[in-house]
Amino acid sequence: MDSFEDRLHQLRETFNTGRTRPAEFRAAQLQGLGRFLQDNKQQLQEALAQDLRKSAFESEVSEIAISQAEVDLALRNLRSWMKDEKVSKNLATQLDSAFIRKEPFGLVLIIVPWNYPLNLTLVPLVGAIAAGNCVVLKPSETSKAIEKILAEVLPRYLDQSCFAVVLGGPQETAQLLEHRFDHIFFTGNTYVGKIVMAAAAKHLTPITLELGGKNPCYVDDDCDPQTVANRVAWFRYFNAGQTCVAPDYILCSQEMQERLVPALQNAITRFYGDNPQTSPNLGRIINQKHFQRLQGLLGCGRVAIGGQSDEAERYIAPTVLVDVQETEPVMQEEIFGPILPMVTVKNLDEAIDFINRREKPLALYAFSKRSQVIKQVLARTSSGGFCGNDGFMHMTLSSLPFGGVGSSGMGRYHGKFSFDTFSHQRACLLRSPGMEKINDLRYPPYSRRNLRVLLVAMEERNCSCTLL
Repeated sequence: MDSFEDRLHQLRETFNTGRTRPAEFRAAQLQGLGRFLQDNKQQLQEALAQDLRKSAFESEVSEIAISQAEVDLALRNLRSWMKDEKVSKNLATQLDSAFIRKEPFGLVLIIVPWNYPLNLTLVPLVGAIAAGNCVVLKPSETSKAIEKILAEVLPRYLDQSCFAVVLGGPQETAQLLEHRFDHIFFTGNTYVGKIVMAAAAKHLTPITLELGGKNPCYVDDDCDPQTVANRVAWFRYFNAGQTCVAPDYILCSQEMQERLVPALQNAITRFYGDNPQTSPNLGRIINQKHFQRLQGLLGCGRVAIGGQSDEAERYIAPTVLVDVQETEPVMQEEIFGPILPMVTVKNLDEAIDFINRREKPLALYAFSKRSQVIKQVLARTSSGGFCGNDGFMHMTLSSLPFGGVGSSGMGRYHGKFSFDTFSHQRACLLRSPGMEKINDLRYPPYSRRNLRVLLVAMEERNCSCTLL
C-alpha cells in the first residue's frame, strides 16, 4: 500500500456519503477560500515575491484579485448553476419531465504549475468545489514559498475530510497518477501533459489539459508603434515573461519592425527605468535551470534591446531579438521568459501562413487600425483565445472560457465554465408509470401506420403545451 492510498480512500468514502453535494456545504467551502485570501494576503504577496520576485501590483492583479473574483462569482451564482436545466421535448415526451442534472464527478485531482501558483490553484479549485467534488491538490514543488502556504495554511479553511494537499516532485506526482481519479485537471507544459494524459487513459479518466505553446502577435503596418509597444511590452514582460498566454513572437513587416524597436525600447525604459535590474516592477526567473535555458536563447538572431543577464539574481533583461530565423531554438520552443523575437513577413497572408504552419497556440494577438484585418486573422486562424489590439485582457473576463486547442490543450474553465468542467451533465427523463396505452404505437407487431405516427411524435419541436 503506497503513501497516498489511505488518504485517497478516505476522500472517496467521504464523497460517497454525499457530504459535498448540498449547496450549503459548497458555499461554506467557497467562503473559506475567500477568508483564506483575505486573512493571508500579505503572506501570499511575500511568498510570491520570494518565489518569483513578483511585485505587489502583479500579485494583486494576476493572483489574488482574480482568485477572489472567481470565489465571489461562484457564491453569487452557485444555486442557479446547480439547478436542473430544463430542455425542449418532442410530442412523445410532452407529458414527461426532461432535464439536465449537474452532478459532481467525485474525487478530482488538480495539478498546479509554478508560474502563477496561487491563481492556477484556486481558480480551478473554485470550480471543483462549486461542482461538489472532493479534491486533491498537487501544488508545484518549484514555487516553494507558495507551496508551503498551500500545504500548511489553506487546509485550515476547508473541510479536511473532503480536501487534501499532496506534496512532492515528479516521482510523487507519477505515483499519484497511478491511482484512479474521476477527473484530472492539469496545467503545465505539453511534454508533461502527455504523461498525465497517458496515465489518465489507463483508468479512462476524463482530463482537462491547460498547456501552452508559441503565441503569435501580428502587427499591421497602419498601427501606431508606441501604442503597440506599450501594450506588447507590458504583457510580454509581466511576471518576467513567465506567462502561458504571453506573446512568444511578433510578426510584422521590415518597415514596422524598424518603427517598433525604438518604441519598445521607449516602453521598456518607461516601465523599468534605464537599468531594469534595479526595478521593483520586474520579476525574476523561477530557478537556475530555467535561467540557463533562457540564457541559451539569447544567442538567437541579433539582440536589438536588452540581452543582459545576472545568474546570481536569476535576472534576464527585457530583451528584443531581430533577424531571427524560424529554424533557431527561440522559434522552436515556448520561451517562457522576458525575450521577444521579431520575425518579418511581407504581408498579412504570409503572416497567417506562418501561424497556420505551426501548432495551434493557446492565444493569438493581432494589432491593426482596420477592423477587417483583425477579422481576417480571427477567421483564418485557430487558437485557444484571441485578442485584437491588446494583450491578455481576455483573461480578465470570467464570461469567456479559457483553454487551448490541439497541442495547446483541451477543455476550458473560468467562471461557470469551471463549474461545467468539474460537473457531469446527466441526461434525465422522468416518465409516468401509467398511461401505457400511449406506448402501443412502439410495440410489436409493427405497422407502417404506427411507424409514421411514432416518427412524427419523435420529431424535436418546441411545444408550449408542457403539462409537467
